[in-house]
Amino acid sequence: MPHTKFALQTGQRWVVGSFGSAAGLREAEVGDTLQRCDVAEIRLDVLRADGVEPAPAQWRHLAGVPLLFTARRKDQGGALLLDAPQRSALLRAALAEAALIDVELASHATMGELLAEAAQRGIPWLASYHDFTQLPESAVLTAAAQQAKAAGAAAFKVAAKLNTLADVVRLAEFQLTAHGLPVATMGMGVLAPVSRLLCAQSGSVLNYGYLGAIPTAPGQWDCGLLKQAIRRLVPWAGTAP
Repeated sequence: MPHTKFALQTGQRWVVGSFGSAAGLREAEVGDTLQRCDVAEIRLDVLRADGVEPAPAQWRHLAGVPLLFTARRKDQGGALLLDAPQRSALLRAALAEAALIDVELASHATMGELLAEAAQRGIPWLASYHDFTQLPESAVLTAAAQQAKAAGAAAFKVAAKLNTLADVVRLAEFQLTAHGLPVATMGMGVLAPVSRLLCAQSGSVLNYGYLGAIPTAPGQWDCGLLKQAIRRLVPWAGTAP
């Protein structure tokens, strides 16, 4: 199936539903998926960890749903220890169906050929940055956002462990600051649920929940509940193309 065009624009709040297992992806239906989220994330590393070789046959039944493909590196929350060539190969095999792809900011240099191919196909890439222990200093996040912009990313995503209420506020303040490209922010851990709503209100362009029964990050909402909550808080957020 041809990929669905998907725009990333500052001011929009898309809800991403992330499949945490091969079973969740296999059992998903188009109508229910589109009702619960705006874009569905398929974690190629998770599929392989579940013993399923990623291939179009695994997601062809979701034709019409914008698909975000991710092959996460291990130290950024990946399910397997996969090197850059392995992750590039997984993503390359999914480009024909990808509305967008996620590549860690730390990997953009080693996966440059893949990103160039995605650009030629008109597929935007999301530069992601994860910290599972703490929220980095704001200056570190700002520098990372500028690096993502310079590298040609369509948006910059931050997911970080929040340990205090001050962290929640600081993450929202980072979201409210103009960085020259769309930004997505979200917390992980005990304070994650409230942070994900606050970040959405503050302008996070992508807001992640899970599809199926298994979250893909600590503190995720069910994406259907998250979409309902965001639409109540930001009723003008709109719907995906």
